[in-house]
Order: sequence, then C-alpha cells, then structure tokens
Amino acid sequence: MCTNQASIAVTDQLRIALAQLNPKVGDFAGNLALARRALADAQSAGADIVLFSELFLTGYFPDDLLFKPQFVADAVTAAKTLAAETAGTDVALILPTIWQEHGALYNAVLVAEKGRVIATRYKRELPNSDVFYEKRYFAAGPLPLPVTIKGVQVGIPICEDIWHSWVCEHLVREGAEILLCPNGSPYWTDKQHHRKELVRARVAEDGVPMLYLNQVGGQDELVYDGASFAIEPGDRLAFQGKSFAEDFIVTDWRRGEQGWRCANGVVEQLTSVEEAPWRAAVLGLRDYVRKNGFGQVMLGLSGGIDSAVVAAMAVDAFGPEKVHCIMLPYRYTSEDSLADARDCAAKLGVRYDVVAIGAPVDAALHELAPIFGDRPLDLAEENIQSRMRGTILMAVSNKLGSMLLTTGNKSEMGVGYATIYGDMNGGYNPLKDMFKMDVYALADWRNRHLPGDCLGSSGVVIPQSIIDKAPSAELRPDQTDQDSLPPYPVLDDILRSMVEDEMALGDIVARGHDPALVKRIERLVNIAEYKRRQSAPGPKLSPRAFGQGRKYPITNGYKDLTVG
Repeated sequence: MCTNQASIAVTDQLRIALAQLNPKVGDFAGNLALARRALADAQSAGADIVLFSELFLTGYFPDDLLFKPQFVADAVTAAKTLAAETAGTDVALILPTIWQEHGALYNAVLVAEKGRVIATRYKRELPNSDVFYEKRYFAAGPLPLPVTIKGVQVGIPICEDIWHSWVCEHLVREGAEILLCPNGSPYWTDKQHHRKELVRARVAEDGVPMLYLNQVGGQDELVYDGASFAIEPGDRLAFQGKSFAEDFIVTDWRRGEQGWRCANGVVEQLTSVEEAPWRAAVLGLRDYVRKNGFGQVMLGLSGGIDSAVVAAMAVDAFGPEKVHCIMLPYRYTSEDSLADARDCAAKLGVRYDVVAIGAPVDAALHELAPIFGDRPLDLAEENIQSRMRGTILMAVSNKLGSMLLTTGNKSEMGVGYATIYGDMNGGYNPLKDMFKMDVYALADWRNRHLPGDCLGSSGVVIPQSIIDKAPSAELRPDQTDQDSLPPYPVLDDILRSMVEDEMALGDIVARGHDPALVKRIERLVNIAEYKRRQSAPGPKLSPRAFGQGRKYPITNGYKDLTVG
C-alpha cells in the first residue's frame, strides 16, 4: 500500500469539490472525460480537493466485467492516466476505482497530487446483499488510515464502510479530522432519509463532519439519485445537493476550536416522497435508453392507466418528438378505450398510429381451428390477441429502430397477469416495481405537477377518464381485471405483505384477508416466477423488486403451512 508523502504546510481552510456525476459502466473514455471536466472545474474553482463517487472510472457496479483481466488492466491504466493529469494543478484528486495489489482486487480510492498517487485506501466492509455481491469480486481491505491532504488528516470510508461504526471510529481514533465518503447508493423508497440518519449517527458518535457523495443516473435496473450532503457535529446539515440530477458542489471548510465547519453550504430541497418514484422511473428510463444507443422509444397505448403512465414518463424523459404510441384494437376494444388512447396521445403531443389486429388474429384462429377442435374458448384464444400485439410492436421497433417499452405493473407481474411473448415484449419497463395503486397515485400526482428536469408539458397529461375507469385487458367481452383478481387495494396489500415483508400466510390472513384468497395469491406468485425471469428490466424502486432484490427458484416445492 502506498504511504502518505511528507505533508504540505498545514492549513485551516479547505475548499472541497464533490463531483456528483453520471458515469456509465465500462465506458473508460466517457468516464475519463467526465472526470477531466470535473478536475478542470475544481481547478477553476480554486478547490483543494475534488472527490468522485464510488468506482467512478469503472462505473458502479461492473458485475462480472471484474473477472475480465483486460477490463481490470484498462481500469488501472485509466486511473494512472487521470492521476498523472493532476500535475500542474493545485487540486488533490480522490478517485474511487478498482486496484490490484499482490494479486488481489480491491474496491479502492486513489489520492493523487502533482501527478503522483500519494496514497491508496481500500474498502473494508464489502456488501453482500440482494443487489451488490462485492465479496464475489473484491478482497476486503484493512481498517483504513487517514490520508494527509494539504496538511489535513482526511478519512475516506467507502460507502458500506460507514454502515459499520468501527470503520469511522478507527479513522477518527487514528487522527481523521474530516470524513469524505464516496458512494454508489441506489434509490429506493425513503432511501435519502435513511442515509441521512445513518450519517447523523456516525457524526454524533465520532465528533467530526462527514461529506457524503453519491453518484447519479440509471444503470440497468438500479437508479442512483445523487442527493449528496454533509452533516456537521451538532446535527447541522452543511449542504444538500440536487436529487436525480448531476451536481458539482463546492464548499469552503474552516478549522476552529470546534474542528472543521462548513462556511458556505447551499441546501437544495430534496424530492418529496410523492415525487421521487416518478423522478427515479424517468431517470432510469432515460439512461437505459440512451446508454444503450437508442434515440427514441415506442409503446402500445391501450387506453388503460399503465400504458398512459409509461407514455407520460417517456415524454418526460425524451420529449414528445421521441415517443411513438400505437393503438392495436380488436373487436373487444371499447370505444372508450379508443377515445382515451387518442386523447392521451394528443395531450402528450406524441405520434399516434392505429394498427388493427383483427385480420391477423382471425387468420391465426382459422389456421388453428383443426388443432383446437371444439374445445371451449379460453386463455389460449385471448393470448393470441396479446401476442399479435407484441409481434406487431416488435416489428415496428425493428423497422424504425425504436426501443419498445413494456407496461406491466408489479401487481400484475406478481400474480402472472401478463402474457409472455405478448404484452411482456419490450426492452424496458418503467413500472416493473410499482404496484397498481402506486401507478394510479403517480398518475394523479403527475397531472398536478411538472418536475423541473422533465420534458413534458404541465397540466393534465393523463386523461381523468383513464384514471377513473375500471382496468381491463379487453381480451373478451365486458372483461375487467376484477373478473380474475381481487380489487387492487386488496391484492396490493397481500403482495406487499408477501413479497416485500416476507410475512407468513397466517400473518397476512391476520391483517383481515380471506385465507383461501391468500393461498391462491401465493400460488399465483410462485408459478409466475418463470415469467418474471423473462421480463424486461425496469427501475428498482423498493428494497424487494422482482429480479434485482427478490430471487426465488422457479422449481419450488416449499409450502407455507401457517394457513390450513
């Protein structure tokens, strides 16, 4: 491990820059460009230190790219390149990246000044949760020591390290006067407040301020919300960065009798609990599409709530000129749905086409008649409609080069109320981790608010008639979802209890639910696992998202016997 170099003259003032940026996993050229711009901005601002977020150069999290020797070698080369570029500047660079030592790979930070790496520090506590399996890739570092920067003893705990009190306690005991913490912390419900309470606890225990830097942006199913901040002893919020947006935060710190204190922090307002899921879904959608090289999106607009909300999110992410909606009616499609889809497209200002599926569906049924025989109509015929819609939408996607968005919500995906190779077709699903009643609440919220970074219009963008009408797949005459499912408030409560809280069936029944219904929902959840494995990715908005947060075996013989 590199050791600290002889310190420069001790200072009682530090200007610290936090680069809350949006890296892309594996894009060394792009991430280096972001870092160079931030280093130049820090130099222009007269900063003493510039800090980047966790594993900035590789992007967080690279998963099994870390098993590729060339990827590791390229990451090390990129880090050395950026470290060398601190020559001729007065800025100390704190660069989180991967690093190798004695054959082991570490989640690390490099500290560079005047063109040289003066210290390396390694992450001590490696998460091994449902999202990040760092123990699969990294060796755990020793308890870290402070780094001398501008004559100041700076502690640099990395993300998970601050969730374990002994790491910060050790740093302060070894002389750290201020803690700078790089993070790759994804959003989920109320996460911003949980982080702040954690940092408050560390600062209260250790008596030194902590600056918490988080990355921002979407990476596959994860959304990083930024919202960097600092807490001083005495439970003072020194500054608060922007949520769900890039930010470059420069603050001045002065050392006095009470230690280091911030002289000029700006406090941005955090997103509300009501707004955050919309912002997260829009940011996740925008980055997934753009980072994967698509310039526009499309979806089937059915006249129902889910597709209307996805269309509104797409417009907020890309603008109406980049969104293409298609209505695909069959004989069971109601006049209300046709009118609602047309009205929704007009309010959003998107391209809107109608492609009737009657002829191809009827032709398929005709050709299948010798095989189906005189068996009664059932899901087989209904699913042909859905799969024909999926086929047509994929054809348009292929021809026009637009990413197809799918629109199923967590309630439907939970119980398998979706057609595989039909309405599940698509490259990304913004609603994947939203229960049905959450979708309704967000529709109502969006009709009353326009987030600052969104490209859609203000006012009503989702017709009230869509919000008010009973949901239906319209695959047979007069069909509603409640023909097959309990009312969504009931279903959502059962699913939250079962999926997110892992409650025993008996405890769910004790909440006032019918025992037979609870057992039926459990069965539907279990048998739909194979569908969810083949579903499109979507933003993780809760601790227990299907796929990235909840992984159950498809072949599963376990029975919960707490309900007879």
